Amino acid sequence: MLAFALPLAAALLQAASPADSLTGPGVSRQLAVYRAARVADVRYDLSLDVTAHDTARGHVTIHFVRRGGGDAILDWRGLALAATKVNGEVVTGIVANGAHIRIPARALRRGENSLDFDFASAIAPAGASIIRFHDATDGADYLYTLLVPADANALFPCFDQPDLKARVALTLRVPRAWTAVSNGAIADSTVADSATTFRFERSDLLSTYLVAFAAGPWKTATKTVDGRSITMYARASRFAEVEADSLIDANGRALGWLEGYFARPFPFAKFAFVLAPAFPFGGMEHPGAVFYNEESFVYRERPTLVQRLGRTATIYHEVAHQWFGDYVTMKWFDDLWLKEAFATYMAAKMQAALDPSSQAWKTFYLRNKPVAYGVDVTEGTTPVWQALGNLDQAKSNYGAIVYNKAPGVLKQLNYLVGDSAFRDGLRAYLAGHAYGNATWRDLLGAVGRAAHRDLQPWGREYILRRGVPVLEARPAAVASGASARRVTRVEVAQHAARPLSGDRPWPIRTELLVWGSGASAPSARLPLELRARSTRVALPIGAAEPALLFPNAGDNAYAVTLLDPSSVAWVTNRIGSVDDAFLRAMLWGSLWDLVREARLAPTAYVALARQELPRERDEQIASGVLGRVVRAANHYLSDRQRDSILPALESSLLATASDTARSYGIRKSHLDAFIAVAAGPRALSTLDALLDSATISGLPLRAPTRWAIVTMLVARGASDAEARLAAESKRDSTTEGKRRAFVAGAARPDPASKAEYFRRYFADSTLNEDWATASLDAFNAPGQEAMTLRYLRPALDSLAWIQKNRRIFYLGSWLGAFMSGQTSPDASAIVDRSLAEHPELPADLRSKVLQSADELRRAVAIRRAYAGGDSATR
Repeated sequence: MLAFALPLAAALLQAASPADSLTGPGVSRQLAVYRAARVADVRYDLSLDVTAHDTARGHVTIHFVRRGGGDAILDWRGLALAATKVNGEVVTGIVANGAHIRIPARALRRGENSLDFDFASAIAPAGASIIRFHDATDGADYLYTLLVPADANALFPCFDQPDLKARVALTLRVPRAWTAVSNGAIADSTVADSATTFRFERSDLLSTYLVAFAAGPWKTATKTVDGRSITMYARASRFAEVEADSLIDANGRALGWLEGYFARPFPFAKFAFVLAPAFPFGGMEHPGAVFYNEESFVYRERPTLVQRLGRTATIYHEVAHQWFGDYVTMKWFDDLWLKEAFATYMAAKMQAALDPSSQAWKTFYLRNKPVAYGVDVTEGTTPVWQALGNLDQAKSNYGAIVYNKAPGVLKQLNYLVGDSAFRDGLRAYLAGHAYGNATWRDLLGAVGRAAHRDLQPWGREYILRRGVPVLEARPAAVASGASARRVTRVEVAQHAARPLSGDRPWPIRTELLVWGSGASAPSARLPLELRARSTRVALPIGAAEPALLFPNAGDNAYAVTLLDPSSVAWVTNRIGSVDDAFLRAMLWGSLWDLVREARLAPTAYVALARQELPRERDEQIASGVLGRVVRAANHYLSDRQRDSILPALESSLLATASDTARSYGIRKSHLDAFIAVAAGPRALSTLDALLDSATISGLPLRAPTRWAIVTMLVARGASDAEARLAAESKRDSTTEGKRRAFVAGAARPDPASKAEYFRRYFADSTLNEDWATASLDAFNAPGQEAMTLRYLRPALDSLAWIQKNRRIFYLGSWLGAFMSGQTSPDASAIVDRSLAEHPELPADLRSKVLQSADELRRAVAIRRAYAGGDSATR
């Protein structure tokens, strides 16, 4: 079948005409525009045989309508290609160069055309369009595709760009005992010899990155929710652990609510979802076959509230994608935010509507704003709309700006125009681009018409402009009365976090919260429209002297909020008395922003946390604060400071973890923090002893937590760490156990072990990407900075390879782990030298480096500012 291999085609490309600039690596914007003007009405008849271990063999017939002249150029970078036909005829002059296939214009006709190809594609644990997962528990194998953002052309020859949607008819041949799921419903199946062949109904219109199938000995559960049949697929060895009814119900509730909100029925023929093992990110929204990360959906120990809310948010996010992303798709990946931001924002709106007691907007703040601000204050930040010349670079567009900033920007837009106009605008947008493609200007045009205002100027500030505003409020005018002086006005000032944003003000609609001195509740919430760098606000007559000024009450503004000194003093004394959990969460966030700006000592934050956490009842707030305490203890404190405060911190964390009067989630988050900071002999001895027990004061100790303990013992070089690792590996021989053992091994404080892991990250084709990702933080474990510093430059030098060979989130995880694992000026200097010595580094990769380097530089600055134990604030 396979008549020739693609590497031989390089010479053909060199001998081709100048027009071959369209057929360079990846899918260029130039090529996408060229094809969009010439290709329409695409259909794929795709047949795949996946019965072999490492190779899929297939045939595709591509039907399309040709408009105008010129060659037809397809994308293809699979293993091999053969038996090409054009309109049923063998044609000479076809050029395949390892990235594209060029069909000469002379072989094509105006109107309907068909192309036929035989091909072979890779099946592998990582780096392939078809991922193979081997279940060590029962020996079963599972396959699933993952083609986002532009890997469909590694699976089959196609027009791999989002605005050339197609209907796909898939035929899939699998081992006899397997089942399969794809975008379309199963039309029929036949069994012959050792294989089963599934034929699927032709799909609705899809962008190529949404084509999907999963195959293996899945077990299924089907349930009807509000008249809609929903099927779940899970691997057999874990099926008994799956909360099938709850998961199906959550997907069904989301579908029903969104149909009502959008006033538009679910736009695809069926809905099913797969719990995919070793899935490299949280979920993927393929119509008819949504994939969820099994590890996040099937719990090996009792989940916390934070975990349950995270799982629900993922479900709502992926279901929202059925409309935003699948039904209406961005025209090009420069508008990636159009699908990701809306999925996240609609998930929060859905949660607030379906469960009003859930405090969904507090969750939205905690899950999105700190992460967004953490990137948007860096020199590497990008606009929400990110210029993209080639889909090869699209992986770099994934990150906090798209997933966390853009939803926050949408909340500001919603607050600006009002709920009705926002909803009506979205309905018009969906109706106007049904099964098609759109841009950010289309979206703002629809919402603007519903709101009767021009939103394009707003879009230039929030969609096209880099960076984030910083809001600060302070007393501005004082009146003297017969008995006392009184603050009568407040100044709310804004400035850009970085000069790269320019000095013009952002248009911001927000609320100023004023809390009077001695008051038990806020004195006023004043609506504001900020259009200047400084805005003066009159306080209500008779208002008490303000002790707290907070210019982003309700979190409707997208802006970092820094507290003035008097507000800092009030918060550090009164935060525990703030009954509003949403406000309390934001105040903790503002204090942490001061730490990161080196304006509040990390020791002061840790001390305040130790004081207040014993009284904190909100599991989400406690979890977030504890995460910051761990970061401060492991990276922001000098060795002397850490040695001074760590024994008391370890004791307080362990005490709360052992307190049976506290909720499970509070206790579990304290136990996790204790494990993460444990370094002293007594703490490590306690961890070691815990492994001999099934509980800690009634709190169950099961596999994930036990593995976290083992990993920390290994990282700290505890005397019996290797024996504990061997014993836990024997105790937990499941696939999940093997993954955790691999992670623990990465934490070994041993140069030879580090060298072997680093080698395997690049050279081991059998290493699953999920395993590699999970091990990166352990490789860069706290306390091992001197040992891992030597890998920082090689990690930076490998970015082009990682971008080409790994999935969309791996690059950020890689840089984040290697940068945030360091705290020294030497490490910062290595990054600076790398950037200076590589001026040719593509802009997208340079931005990623600068984003991650910011946390390293802040650690250095904080340690320099406060290592001497200077005053708590600056």
